[in-house]
Amino acid sequence: MSLTRVLALGAVLLSLVLLPKILRWRARMTKLNAIPTVGNSGIFSSYASARRFKDHALEIIQEGYEKYPGRAFKAPIPGGWQVIVSGKDMIDDIKRANDSDLSFQEAVTENMQSDYTMGLAARIDAYQINVVRSPLTRSLAAKFDDLWDEIQAAFIDEIPAKESEWMKVSMLHTVTRIISRTSNRYFVGLPVCRDPDYVRSTIEFTSNAFNGARILRRYPGFLKPLVRRYFTNVPLGVARATKHLEPVIRERLRKEEEFGTTDWPDKPSDLISWLLDAANTPERRKNIVSEIVSRILLINMAAIHTTTFTNTLFQLAANPDIAQPLREEFQACVNEQGWTKAAMGQMRKLDSFIKETQRLVGFEGLSSNRMVMRDFTFSNGTEVPAGTLVGVAAYALHHDADLYEKPDILDPFRFSNMRTKEGEGFKHQIVAQDHSFGLFGHGGKHMCPGRFFAVNQLKALVGHVLISYDIKFENDGGVPDTCWEGIDACPDSTVLVMFRKRSTNV
Repeated sequence: MSLTRVLALGAVLLSLVLLPKILRWRARMTKLNAIPTVGNSGIFSSYASARRFKDHALEIIQEGYEKYPGRAFKAPIPGGWQVIVSGKDMIDDIKRANDSDLSFQEAVTENMQSDYTMGLAARIDAYQINVVRSPLTRSLAAKFDDLWDEIQAAFIDEIPAKESEWMKVSMLHTVTRIISRTSNRYFVGLPVCRDPDYVRSTIEFTSNAFNGARILRRYPGFLKPLVRRYFTNVPLGVARATKHLEPVIRERLRKEEEFGTTDWPDKPSDLISWLLDAANTPERRKNIVSEIVSRILLINMAAIHTTTFTNTLFQLAANPDIAQPLREEFQACVNEQGWTKAAMGQMRKLDSFIKETQRLVGFEGLSSNRMVMRDFTFSNGTEVPAGTLVGVAAYALHHDADLYEKPDILDPFRFSNMRTKEGEGFKHQIVAQDHSFGLFGHGGKHMCPGRFFAVNQLKALVGHVLISYDIKFENDGGVPDTCWEGIDACPDSTVLVMFRKRSTNV
């Protein structure tokens, strides 16, 4: 066969391989090009806009939200396109969509590189979600004493303020340690939850996972295992947590073998037990220690996202007049119900204050992120091709003057006042489904399953601050600016808050 014929045959074979890919790419881009763009949409110019997204994401999202109300628009991001939607109808479309069309899990996998930062098994067989949704949430009332006990102990250790003088506290770092301790009292119990190295390991794993995801997103799939191992701190963090948790897990397994049952006498009621109970098949029992550890770290990542508590304390420090009505409500509920989950449920003003604080800032510019698994058409006719990320413009939604009166002003009892209207008693709670509020998602089966634990923990934490301390900013400063990286918010880690022990307590 002549060289010419060989080259011709090679060209034909190459075209047969490439042509379908080219046609699919053109079809995908045709659908994407039909969606208006904020920023540049050219093949090369879009890269400049993608770099801009890192520092100006909120401005880009706000621009699109105002230009295309109730519609979709897109913005270039590193590695592709982000389609952003608003309006009740499009939010409802996301809420009702099947996972085979719009996948929450695949969006997490892409954004957090979770196969490499949190473990492949936790995605393939995500039984930890049902554990959070069921036994973890159901046990809140029964285990509230443990939570409250650890809150008191953690504050004594972390903020040993006196009545006679003000104490400066590095807010974000202190809050992170307090939340790790109180969460892990519920998750893994004493004494592990108070071990300083374990506390640091859970905090640092969260940071390492987010940083690792940013690094991993830069590399193709075949390189990611090597990148994870050599260029991130994720493996080190897993090993560090395993050192503390493996003896506990092994002892639980030994008890099961000794008694011949998973329901042995005096079995602790905690996340370790609940995960072991859910690992009830031979397949789930393979590599059981690493599987349990990875899921505990994953749940810790959600629990130790401390933006909400820190922002709430910033608002208290900047607005001392808010403290007294909150304190009076808190004391009245505790006097009637004790330090219980039931008491937390009666605190409408505190619920409103926490929700309003998160409406003002939140911790992400987008919510309800989904990966489009196959070409999807919204009810208004917008077509989004497979392989595209879709999310709701949550920050812009929270600052929409058509939805919220004076949206840029803190109105601490905005939502508790709404709940006084007939039929509105549940609707405006922070844990409720709400098209205009996206802290935990906008509804549907993928609303954060841990939101009930998170809100009860937050109320108890803020309540303890209210009855135990006076707080303020030095020189009576206002709320510090939030640091943003892309769509992710983080309170300024350098901010100090002044604490003074109160003379009265509940």
